[in-house]
Amino acid sequence: MQSLIGTGVALVTPFKKDFSIDFEALQRIVNFSIDGGVEYLVVMGTTAENATLTQDEKEQVINAVIDINKGRLPIVLGVGGNNTMQVVEELKTRDFSAFEAILSVSPYYNKPTQEGIYQHFKAVAEASPIPVILYNVPGRTSSNMLPSTVVRLAKDFDNVVAIKEAAGDVVQAMQLIKNAPKDFLVISGDDMIALPIVLAGGAGVISVIGQGFPKEFSEMIRLGLNKKVNEAFKTQYFLSDCIDMIFEQGNPAGIKQVFQALGIAENTVRLPLVSVDDSLANRLNEFVKHSIKVEQD
Repeated sequence: MQSLIGTGVALVTPFKKDFSIDFEALQRIVNFSIDGGVEYLVVMGTTAENATLTQDEKEQVINAVIDINKGRLPIVLGVGGNNTMQVVEELKTRDFSAFEAILSVSPYYNKPTQEGIYQHFKAVAEASPIPVILYNVPGRTSSNMLPSTVVRLAKDFDNVVAIKEAAGDVVQAMQLIKNAPKDFLVISGDDMIALPIVLAGGAGVISVIGQGFPKEFSEMIRLGLNKKVNEAFKTQYFLSDCIDMIFEQGNPAGIKQVFQALGIAENTVRLPLVSVDDSLANRLNEFVKHSIKVEQD
């Protein structure tokens, strides 16, 4: 799927200081990402703090992003969970006309076997009316979806078209690229190793930092896709300190501090997450100030 090649951004849900959703800030974030040149938007991923949104709030955010986007970019919707029947029910009842694909996380907390993961996604694939992007993030799910399981799903179901691979393991990503069907997309779910994965044959990234630095990060990925290695790594090394910092005290606390420094949104997160401490906030503020100066020069 050509529409999923390049940089997708896992959108945050901005909050006001009273923890209510800040829809004006959401508009600024979506437009900032689009104007910065990213290829697609991802709504209701982990970065959206969807675990602490009510169902009504989720629908409000989804509808707002569709309205703000106005058809400019493809949108991927996060539809996943650890209750297979509940996920299947949503897939059978939701209107997906506004979406390019779903992003579906491997079941968390239950810790299924590889066969359990396969059977879960078999049910998802059979129920989904649009393409499915698998999402492997062992740091959050406590189980690693092995390349053999991913390849099996990709071969068995035509609508399983891609994986967001966030195990933080370049070798595992390379195994996927090597063994998956030709048109299957391996998308990095880790900002720091997105460029190496692209250079190894990956299709791009679903990024957190990409919404804070959309122009720089999406251009880096395009350079990587075009095998312009030296130019791409120049940006990689420029952004690498910030990538480390935004995840240092949890996601999305770090990227929300970047948005505060940019004057786009507050740095508010909902419990059990907390905002970054003053030390990290100061370091992120300095990086943003420096990056703006570099761009102006």
